[in-house]
Amino acid sequence: MRQRHFAGEKLFVDYAGRTVPIYGARGEESFRAQLFVSALGASGYAYAEATRTQALPDWLASHVRALEFYGAAPTILVPDNPKVGVTRADRYEPDLQRSYEELAAHYGAVIIPARPYRPKDKSRVELSVLLVCRWILARLRHQRFFSLDELNGAIRPLLSEMNDRPYQRLPGSRRSVFEALDRPAMRALAQTPYTCAEWRERTVAFDYHVEVDRHYYSVPHALVGHSVWARFSAATVEIFFRSQRVAAHVRSYQRGAHTTLPEH
Repeated sequence: MRQRHFAGEKLFVDYAGRTVPIYGARGEESFRAQLFVSALGASGYAYAEATRTQALPDWLASHVRALEFYGAAPTILVPDNPKVGVTRADRYEPDLQRSYEELAAHYGAVIIPARPYRPKDKSRVELSVLLVCRWILARLRHQRFFSLDELNGAIRPLLSEMNDRPYQRLPGSRRSVFEALDRPAMRALAQTPYTCAEWRERTVAFDYHVEVDRHYYSVPHALVGHSVWARFSAATVEIFFRSQRVAAHVRSYQRGAHTTLPEH
């Protein structure tokens, strides 16, 4: 059955299967960069960028940069059931990664993953991935890159050229249809960008501390033995018990050490 895409409604997101080698400069370790791709349902207006990994911080940060690229937020985010964003795939009630849900809520969107084994649910982004591979990666295949910034700098003008390319069977281009249909129907972005943060469930130890990335943070001593949720970003660590914040700390990267508040 043919899919109908309403203006500004869905943003499809995925990683391309192909990777790009990054040759470490000045003795840095080489790696293969991942390619994040997004496309709007109605116009197909695409965004692409290279990231170091497909891990949660890169996944969330790519969404933030994609929305800033569009300058507006869609109603629905449609990922392809990646483990980083969907903890349990299900045709009707998938379990979503808590940080990913938080990002969507920050921008007033909801997440509806594509159904497992239903490629037509994500045909728009599949087409965009194919175009990015043909229109961008194929043209960069003979170049050597020594950093992500260098690779993304080469991707941007080719991406703009791809979005300006006229449709084969319809009038206009991805950019012109985006400006005419998608963008007016999309929501304004939040005044502040989403701060990428991770959530992990922890049990409070007998010394009333919880572990986050091998550092230990205090919580009220009455919570010893209870299960709590730690939300941590690059700058802060917050502890929640039954949806109430019970502690907040400045993030420390000193492993094996303790951060303790006197009142705890």
